[in-house]
Amino acid sequence: MVDLFLNRVLVENNWDQDELNTEREIVGILENRILMLFFASSECERCRDFLPVLNDFFKRLKDPAYIEYPKLLALVYISLDQSEAQQDRFLKELHKKVLFLAFDDPYRTELRAKFKVKDVPTVVVLRPDGSVLAPDAVQDICRFGCDCFRDWQESAELVERSFMLNEEFDNLNMRTATEPLRRLKYKTEDDKRKKQWWKLWGKGT
Repeated sequence: MVDLFLNRVLVENNWDQDELNTEREIVGILENRILMLFFASSECERCRDFLPVLNDFFKRLKDPAYIEYPKLLALVYISLDQSEAQQDRFLKELHKKVLFLAFDDPYRTELRAKFKVKDVPTVVVLRPDGSVLAPDAVQDICRFGCDCFRDWQESAELVERSFMLNEEFDNLNMRTATEPLRRLKYKTEDDKRKKQWWKLWGKGT
């Protein structure tokens, strides 16, 4: 997943709009994290409606004001705006810890084609190894909120190097009726191929 942005320039959505352009910086902010690619446009009404939901989702997982140990998660805004002014207006509404590609970076178009994004808003979720965990998580984020991250984390087998918060421990055994379905949804073809391989191996022994 880090390879996706190596030799590229990511910009932090803070006041100074600091550029991350060295391999060390890119690796430091993306390695061993679940990555969300947020494709949107400021001219899209659905994108503007979804933005507060995404901001709340992200800050509850990353903002120290809401959580003691920020989750291993990164969010990159891939602008499909028609002008830099439109992109800037949208960035002003996005959380300050979000990363983005500069408007004049043609890689925005390449990423849209790579992940076959046909509509906006779209949130592509990637595992740390770069494989697609969810081709579009917009509906799940709207419906399940932060519970999505737990499902992504388990599917990606992502291990956090932090202590579990008390409230997380208390809610560990609280499962919703739809949770097994969500977990099944995030099971990839790679998992299925692993099972098939073990079956074939077993027959041959």
